[in-house]
Amino acid sequence: MHVAHLALQDFRSYASAELPLDPGVSAFVGPNGQGKTNLVEAIGYIATQSSHRAATDAPLVRHGAPRAIVRAGVVRDDRQALIEIEVNPGRANRARLNRSPVPRPREILGILRTVLFAPEDLALVKGDPGERRRFLDELLTVRAPRFAGVRSDYDRVLKQRNALLRSAAAHRRAPGAEMLATLDVWDSHLARAGAELLGGRLELVAALRPLVAKAYDSLAPTGATELVYRSSVHGGGDGDGELSTDRGSLVAATEAALAESRRAELERGVSLVGPHRDELHLRLGDLPARGYASHGESWSLALSLRLAAFELLRAEGDDPVLILDDVFAELDTGRRSRLAELVAPAEQVLVTAAVPADVPSELSGAAYDVADGDVTRAR
Repeated sequence: MHVAHLALQDFRSYASAELPLDPGVSAFVGPNGQGKTNLVEAIGYIATQSSHRAATDAPLVRHGAPRAIVRAGVVRDDRQALIEIEVNPGRANRARLNRSPVPRPREILGILRTVLFAPEDLALVKGDPGERRRFLDELLTVRAPRFAGVRSDYDRVLKQRNALLRSAAAHRRAPGAEMLATLDVWDSHLARAGAELLGGRLELVAALRPLVAKAYDSLAPTGATELVYRSSVHGGGDGDGELSTDRGSLVAATEAALAESRRAELERGVSLVGPHRDELHLRLGDLPARGYASHGESWSLALSLRLAAFELLRAEGDDPVLILDDVFAELDTGRRSRLAELVAPAEQVLVTAAVPADVPSELSGAAYDVADGDVTRAR
């Protein structure tokens, strides 16, 4: 799998851009603020319909423009597909596949698969639990695009249930029979949607665990790492070993946890049980990585999560496109070389760097100069 062509209109700093790409390594080199990351961000957006730098779509649209368009020609197993997304902040985005509109943008998920490394990945280790939940959920969706619908359903139910709980808490009195009956209905909806998302996460963590350990050993062969999924469904106990991935069992466990937490939820006006409260704990040896890992260890662990994602996707099909956004400047010489050796065999690797020296010699290939929004092939 590789991206053969990228076209942008009013995306970030680009009024327009057209860029042919080849398999292998392509390096985008230029000073900071010239538009290198915008190019690879657009490719990542086509694949995931989210940005690794922005929580909303508004910053993706060039200032003064009403919308942005990202178009990518993707080659997979000698078959070509043209994917287009129209980014409309504040309104529904629109998508086309081979120039034909699709009913919902999420229907094109899975056609292009990417794994993106970026300085923001340090948040996977040092950030709050939401960063790690997002990592799991995005990878779930890349593996099985139907999880986009599962996540959407869960978010919708959670929003409605929280609104009901806030209303109950605001009245500062015991809820009536009608409100309790309505809450029972939303509990059932939350349990069903949450069980599907939780089960997917548990299966994913089990698949990632040995791959992360292997990748970390390759990058920093001085310690061991462990992934532990801690769910709110069973009161915060350790790991997926205490929970079956059977969806029926997870529905029952979630309903029981919701019943146990109802009094506290009514008092606080917020849902306290469900995948939105869960945590993926990262450990180095016997210690939690968050708060104890050094800067180098944190970087190695964050990279290991991405490398594990790449290996998992590769084992299930075609190589995803690997994107390394300004990563090598953050690494010492040893980690830089080891990472380059690990990713060099990928079908397509896209690298951004401020100076040519930041691109390891193991990643030789096409090079592009990026300056003032102009992209010129140097070799």
